[in-house]
Amino acid sequence: QVQLVESGGGLVQAGDSLRLSCAVSGRTSSSYAVGWFRQAPGREREFVAAINWFRAKVLMVDSVKGRFTISGDNTKNTAYLRMNSLKPEDTAVYYCAADRRILGVSRYARDYEYWGQGTQVTVSS
Repeated sequence: QVQLVESGGGLVQAGDSLRLSCAVSGRTSSSYAVGWFRQAPGREREFVAAINWFRAKVLMVDSVKGRFTISGDNTKNTAYLRMNSLKPEDTAVYYCAADRRILGVSRYARDYEYWGQGTQVTVSS
């Protein structure tokens, strides 16, 4: 079984930065694609970024390019989402997800088997 634990969320002001972490434990001997998704109140879950550090693949949604950076540390089995220049519209619960069947990266939630519990990010104006 694979477990994902997110951390790093919080309440910040517009323009501030946060770094979210997603620790993957369990069957970590396989190569995983890790994705970050977010869900704001009353809205559908949306893709933010994904990484497959074994295959050197990264994918990000256009709305966060230039502000967010996704990275991974395979020695720690942890993925990170560095968020700079945060905006109130970035307010959401952020979830990380992982799957070892994805050969590269994927923006589709349906492709990910394992999910974390989510971490709240609130950006005040």
